[in-house]
Amino acid sequence: MTQKQTKAPKSAKLTIRPRRIFSDEFKRLKVAQLVAGQLSIGQFCKLWQVSTATVYRWIYRYSPQHKQGTIMIIQQDSEAAKTKLLLQQVAQLEQTLGQKQMIIDFQNKLIEHASRELGVDLKKTFGRIGGPTAVLEHFRTQIAC
Repeated sequence: MTQKQTKAPKSAKLTIRPRRIFSDEFKRLKVAQLVAGQLSIGQFCKLWQVSTATVYRWIYRYSPQHKQGTIMIIQQDSEAAKTKLLLQQVAQLEQTLGQKQMIIDFQNKLIEHASRELGVDLKKTFGRIGGPTAVLEHFRTQIAC
């Protein structure tokens, strides 16, 4: 009986990268380039073969604008324009609402004044069956006199 011979997989060569130490001046220069937008963080990591965690550590250490824990709100121009438009619409609606409220207040005062002049409670009379016709008849008699 023969045993199957299995091929041993070729072992991949393990290459250990030598430890590199970057000077503070180099780190400051590269962080300035990153902050200026000359390179993206991904491009920088590929170019210099460093991890993103290392790059962010450098940014936090060597950039005065970017400190760890700082929150930066980024708003696109389209979002800012949309927000401005919505605020204008809210202001316009508030103005329209105020105008409508003034009309309602005016109508209520008019009804109160007409009720006093005619001697009839128009609010109560208008809600009853035959109420409006009675008010109109009363109004016609007042005009005819």
